[in-house]
Amino acid sequence: MIVTRPAIPAEIKVLVVAAFVIAIGFGLVSPVLPAYARSFNVGVAAASVVVSAFAFFRLVFAPAGGALVARLGERPVYLTGLVVVALSSLATAFAQSYVQLLVLRGVGGIGSTMFTVSAMAMVVRLAPPEIRGRCSSAYATAFLLGGMLGPVLGGLLAELGLRVPFVVYAVFLFVAAAIVAVRLRGARMRPAPDEPERPPMRVAQAWANRTFRAALVSGFANGWCNFGVRVAVLPQLAVAVHDATWVAGAALASASVGTAGALQISGRWADSAGRRPVVLTGLVMTALGLGVMGVATSLVALLAVSVFSGVGAGLLNPAQQASLADVVGSDRNGSKVLAAFQMAQDSGAILGPILIGVVADQAGFGWAFAVTGVVALAATLPWLRAPETAPVQRGGIA
Repeated sequence: MIVTRPAIPAEIKVLVVAAFVIAIGFGLVSPVLPAYARSFNVGVAAASVVVSAFAFFRLVFAPAGGALVARLGERPVYLTGLVVVALSSLATAFAQSYVQLLVLRGVGGIGSTMFTVSAMAMVVRLAPPEIRGRCSSAYATAFLLGGMLGPVLGGLLAELGLRVPFVVYAVFLFVAAAIVAVRLRGARMRPAPDEPERPPMRVAQAWANRTFRAALVSGFANGWCNFGVRVAVLPQLAVAVHDATWVAGAALASASVGTAGALQISGRWADSAGRRPVVLTGLVMTALGLGVMGVATSLVALLAVSVFSGVGAGLLNPAQQASLADVVGSDRNGSKVLAAFQMAQDSGAILGPILIGVVADQAGFGWAFAVTGVVALAATLPWLRAPETAPVQRGGIA
């Protein structure tokens, strides 16, 4: 029997378009931010602190962001977060000192948490349970493609001056806010007036669910491996082994290609086969790809394992997000639960590069990436005991 699944709702498509615009804007400033920081006559370490400040403030503000969404609603907090990041980016373009730059990046991290948590909450609310994987995959694809295009445009804009990308980033964010404000004005985020809404889900309630606990562990590992080590340590490996900066870009691009390809099938697979097998496959592929990367000395081998590990990331993310949505459900607010997951992922992204950098300094890149592989592999253990949360399906996908 063939089962026809619902189409992706128009409201989700609006969020996907906004995600693409936001990701392009973020990509505009990522390649120029370290150089901009160093223009204030500071060293490499101080420039790195500016980069980390954004992620640090995302982490510490996540609980407050979740509480704001629970109190004010997803859409207002999403729009406010975008405007906060836009204004901080615009002000960053006119920063007069390193301290001003550092403070403004921190404010941007606060706004980023607001729209990230509220966007996750809106996807949970608006995605039909049968296609949560597809919706999460579409959203992740938009961010990935925007993130790939943004640095290219940012490099070109930097020729006009290091401050220009920050102004353009602000414009992109205002555009995204306008799209969501207009197109989601009538979107129903709550039950109809005659339908009682369940109380918001507390983190303690979610903690009782083994799938949620497994998602926290895999989220931490995903942040460590794919948002941390891959971005911060892989380029250093590429340059150290091949003595060419273009190899670092090629390795990151290869990983993105693998992720983009996997995202085209991972959501549908998570909806049809279940979240658990897709998460486990993604974690194992991430572990194998990154685990051997430190000994991939030839260029072909490095690019091949980069693609392989990228496929693992593309399989993991949508299924993991869909499992969180299953735990929360679409009939109640789960922003505090989603904020806890975001904190786990951001913690991995912050700690991973630091600790693996220490391992690389003391024992070499081979051991550093081997440890990274172990982190991803260890994250499979709680998923082996986690129950499947996907709705029961009969038949195939139309």
